[in-house]
Amino acid sequence: MSEPSIATDDVVAVLNQILEAELAGVVRYTHYSLMVFGYGRIPIVKWLRGQADESLLHAQQAGEYITALGGHPSLGIGKLLESEKHDIGAILREALEHEQAALALYRELLKLVADRDIMLEEYARTMIAQETLHSSEVNKMLRMPGDLVPFAM
Repeated sequence: MSEPSIATDDVVAVLNQILEAELAGVVRYTHYSLMVFGYGRIPIVKWLRGQADESLLHAQQAGEYITALGGHPSLGIGKLLESEKHDIGAILREALEHEQAALALYRELLKLVADRDIMLEEYARTMIAQETLHSSEVNKMLRMPGDLVPFAM
């Protein structure tokens, strides 16, 4: 018995949204890394640039799946609005919002491919796990030392 087929056009559309969101992440995290000042700059900049590199890898992965399905990768880029505030707290709150938006897109992809395409289902699950971990890391960074209660936006 074979798996039910996926709605390829719908899957490609969500993958293109993921591609655009991840490309926006590259720009966003790179911008943030340029706007960090103060004593703790070096490790924060390193972390932000690592996030930019990872967003580029995620965008490339989404693009590969798009073309594997016969689709055309978008040249667009996701939402880049910012608060114009560059203190570390504001940067991290914007980063958390970005991570949660990406997580929602991967969850949407999973709904489209679950029990229909093992490769795409595993990809979506892996990315959900990674984005959840990223959100958790940013959430911990937003907490005050010793505060065990998760940060709430």
